[in-house]
Parts: sequence; structure tokens; C-alpha cells
Amino acid sequence: MPVLKVALRRVCAVAIAVAASSTIASADPLGLAGPMRNSGAVFDNVVRDPNASFSMPAQLRRQIVEYSGSETAGTIVIDTAHTYLYFVLGGGKAIRYGIGVGREGFTWSGVKTVERKAEWPDWTPLPEMIARSPYLPRFMAGGVTNPLGARAMYLSGTFYRIHGTNAPSTIGSRATAGCIRMANEDVMDLYDRVKVGAKVVVLPAAEQHATGWFNTFR
Repeated sequence: MPVLKVALRRVCAVAIAVAASSTIASADPLGLAGPMRNSGAVFDNVVRDPNASFSMPAQLRRQIVEYSGSETAGTIVIDTAHTYLYFVLGGGKAIRYGIGVGREGFTWSGVKTVERKAEWPDWTPLPEMIARSPYLPRFMAGGVTNPLGARAMYLSGTFYRIHGTNAPSTIGSRATAGCIRMANEDVMDLYDRVKVGAKVVVLPAAEQHATGWFNTFR
């Protein structure tokens, strides 16, 4: 009998543990129960939440387009006038992403390179930004609430970045201080393709699509 009681206790303990685990899982489908960790795996689950309410307009969704320009594979071309970023694949093709760009007075053009890359980057607003908006934090650690989003690619000789966002509804708008903003899903895709040292061409307004370089596949 004592052996039987011990066995029954063990069965009950296992059943309770399974039930508790099941309850936690249903209450926390993204696996965020317990202390928050600065883990890419945890955050990546969040940005890929299939129940997210925002739906990207069709023209801003990532897609393959034709490319007949002279830039080599691996180059980024940014069309601020039409809020598109292109990643040149080679073979007459490029990937087009919808982006958010600088508001009036904050647009720019030129040729840069990707100086460095960061996953879930920290954010330290520039003094000029704080002067314009004193309510901004002086520092914010990387994470799901950070305005730089899931990834950042820093452009040489500037304070500008190509980065993600926790506000995907702003893609297609002109609202940044000069940085190039992408949906987290898209910036993660681009981040995995782009190498440090990659060329980044930000076209001046007069050249936007003037050559007909890019055409969407039908």
C-alpha cells in the first residue's frame, strides 16, 4: 500500500504540472511568460504575430520587380519620392519594399555604405531631436517598444539608419527625421541579405524613376 500511495502522488503531481503548463501556454501564446529577456527569438515571435491587426497596403508589400539599372547585386536603392526601397538581386531583378521616409525638410540624397548592423538596437535620440521634442527619452534599450524596431543598418558618415518600426501603419508616410523606416518583417528580411559595406544610393527627387529602372512584375 505505501508503494501504491507514492505512485498515486507522483501521477497527481505530473497531472497538475501538465495542467499548469497548458494554462500558461494558452494565456501566453507568444511565450513571453516570466522575466523578459533581450532575446531575438522571443522578439521575433512578437513581430511575426499572425493576429496583428495592421495589414500592409498591397503596393507597399515586399515583392520582386524588374531592374534594368547599372547597380550591382547587393546594392540598396532608395526612392524617397515614392516611399520604396529596392535591394538589387542581379539578373535584372530587385526586391521592392515599402518604407517610411523623412518629412518635409528632412529628406536627403547621396551615396553611402552600410557601416554596421544591429539586431534589436538601442536608441539614443540626438540632442537636436530632444531640442525639438523634449519629451523624448534620453535612452531606450532595444525591444518591442523601441522605435528602431527589430533591426538597424547604420549609414556611413551620417546619423541615419535603415531600421524597423513598432508602428507599421506609418510605412508609406513622410514622418521621420531622415531615417528610412521599414516594417519589422521587411527589415529583418533585408538585414539578412545586406552585407556590411554594401552600397546605398538615395536618389535625389529629380531622378526618381526618371530612367524607368524598376517595373513591377505582373
